[in-house]
Order: sequence, then C-alpha cells, then structure tokens
Amino acid sequence: MAKTILITIAGTLIGGVAGYLYYAEIGCLSGTCPITSKPLNSTLYGGVVGGLLFHTFVKQKKK
Repeated sequence: MAKTILITIAGTLIGGVAGYLYYAEIGCLSGTCPITSKPLNSTLYGGVVGGLLFHTFVKQKKK
C-alpha cells in the first residue's frame, strides 16, 4: 500500500516539474491555449498525467 502511494506521488511530482518545464520552454505566447498559457495550469495538468501514468505501473496483489 505504501509503495503504491510513493510511486504515485513520485509520478505526480515528476509530472508537475515536466509540466512547468513545458510551459517555460514551449508554452503559449498568445494566451489562447487553455493548458499551457499559465504555469499553474500546465503544472497541475502535468502532475495529474504523471500521477496517473506512474500509477499504471504499480503491480496489484492477487487475492
């Protein structure tokens, strides 16, 4: 259980950093892009996607 939480948190943090880096390096200068026009949106979106992606790699115990 604790391993699942740690892996998901790690994915969320890595995704958040990746989302912010995407905003900082590529971003959207016109302000019309709903995700990449603001650093908060980009960071949150990256965190959610990273958490979901890393959570898929957690092995579940068979009953």
